[in-house]
Order: sequence, then structure tokens, then C-alpha cells
Amino acid sequence: MRKVITKTATKRTVDRDNPEWTKTEFARAVPFSGLPEGLQRVLSNRKRGEQKAPKKVPVSIRLSPDVVEAFRSTGAGWQARVDEILRAHMK
Repeated sequence: MRKVITKTATKRTVDRDNPEWTKTEFARAVPFSGLPEGLQRVLSNRKRGEQKAPKKVPVSIRLSPDVVEAFRSTGAGWQARVDEILRAHMK
């Protein structure tokens, strides 16, 4: 069963840390190519660090609908819980 989006789920909220831009702010914005070369170089060299946890392998498997529903109903992180159960089963 898929999550149904309701009017309450799509209601706009105000994020004080990241407010919506005004027309004035959009007018002042410059594209990346418009930034000074030194700043472009610094921003372009930013890379994500190494993964702290061991890498996982993406796979696609077919599971019974009732199994998927049961895990999904437990909330966020259900795929990690499936992984834990499979890992425990291997021991």
C-alpha cells in the first residue's frame, strides 16, 4: 500500500533557516559562471569524503507484498532492518 498524499501533507510550511527567495533576491543572484574564478575553483574542488560505513551494494529482489507492507509499516529505515535480519540469518 502506497502512502496517500493529502492536503495536510502538501501544506506549505515556513522554514526560518531557509526562507523562500523574494523577487529582489532572485534579481541579485548570479550564475556560477558569473562568480570570480577563484571562488569557482574553490567550489568546484569540493568533494565528498570517504564513506564512514562499509559500502552497500544496490540490488533488486522480489518480495511478497505482505512482507514488504509489514516492513514498510514499521517506518523509515525499514530497508536497513531487512538488511539486519538477513545478516543475522547468515550467522
